[in-house]
Amino acid sequence: MKSARTRHNYSGTSVAERRVERRALFIEAGLTVFAEKSYANSSLTDVCAAAGLSRRQFYEQFAGREELLVAVYDTVQGKARAAVVAALGAAETTEVSALIDAAVRAYTTAITDDIRAAKVAFVEIVGVSPAVEEHRGRVRDEWGEVVAGIADGRADTRTPPGGWRVAMAAFIGAVNGAVHQWSLDRPRPPVDELVDVFTTLLTALTSVQTPQR
Repeated sequence: MKSARTRHNYSGTSVAERRVERRALFIEAGLTVFAEKSYANSSLTDVCAAAGLSRRQFYEQFAGREELLVAVYDTVQGKARAAVVAALGAAETTEVSALIDAAVRAYTTAITDDIRAAKVAFVEIVGVSPAVEEHRGRVRDEWGEVVAGIADGRADTRTPPGGWRVAMAAFIGAVNGAVHQWSLDRPRPPVDELVDVFTTLLTALTSVQTPQR
């Protein structure tokens, strides 16, 4: 019988599959280590120990810890984006307020489902380096496009003051602060309270204001 091991395959798992598995292990390790020790106070040794892999294997995947941090952040944001897309797709309404509530609820549930994700993606990522801040800015712009897709062109909505980039920078800044506080509180408030806060803020930014007499 021919051996299962070849140049491209070992025990039925291809080289490409093993790389994907190792990357996932490092991302999971980064999520744990950066949340528990903080990004600033953790080391590559900590990450490799948590992943059960070597430094050589780490550098096959990432240029350094900062690149891993961004990969963890992108994983959290990707999960949240998938949840929002699914929620909007399942919504049986075209009412803007209901769509905003569905999107915010899906987003908030996704980012708070794992406290490690909340800590890394909304606390540890902030201010790490100019390159990371630039990346976060691009992600904010992407979220702005999602919200604009809900709100634009409707009679009861508007483009926010300063445009979507400024508005989303303000909104995400508020989200960061609120999630940080939520993660510190003991006991943590119900997630519904975060949903209410975020929905109120986003509705205020996008809704046409009724003139006061």
